[in-house]
Amino acid sequence: MEAGQVLGMTSEAARQQLVKLAGHGLVEAHSQTRGVGRPVQLWQLTSKGHGRFPDSHGDLTVQLLDAVRETFGESAIDRLIEVREQRNGENYALAMADATSLEDRVRSLSEVRSQEGYMAEYAATEDGAFLLIENHCPICAAASACQNFCRSELQLFEQVLDARVERVEHLLSDSRRCVYRVSAL
Repeated sequence: MEAGQVLGMTSEAARQQLVKLAGHGLVEAHSQTRGVGRPVQLWQLTSKGHGRFPDSHGDLTVQLLDAVRETFGESAIDRLIEVREQRNGENYALAMADATSLEDRVRSLSEVRSQEGYMAEYAATEDGAFLLIENHCPICAAASACQNFCRSELQLFEQVLDARVERVEHLLSDSRRCVYRVSAL
């Protein structure tokens, strides 16, 4: 969808605002060819732009993880992650109940992940695979303190999508987002 429409302004006014944000290092533009005609300009947040989204719970989350680890041991952290994975799996399966194709499942998962704050979207690739793109990570502080959150999500995606899932970009590896390549088994 065009930025001007979403923001309730003209395309040119939206472009000017995005150029200003780019001047401050908050967004960056990428061109993408879509058939015939001029390439479209796609805008996305930079890591500096991501920093503008408040994560006031991050410090508390890390403190709680540390307290659980110190009090109950690493196995308690693993159990918490397992419970989270199970609950999310149930929610994702419910959201995908009517999905009949891999694309439908990826679309449903991206919608649920967006509702969870991941600013997710998906795109088809030329080879028939899909990219699940997460432009924001609301659990980044927790994932930084405990990489098992990321491992758990990757396994969960494979399970609920019934597909091969490979992480090709990762915020914790200094990428600007997390991207998963999803292909049929």
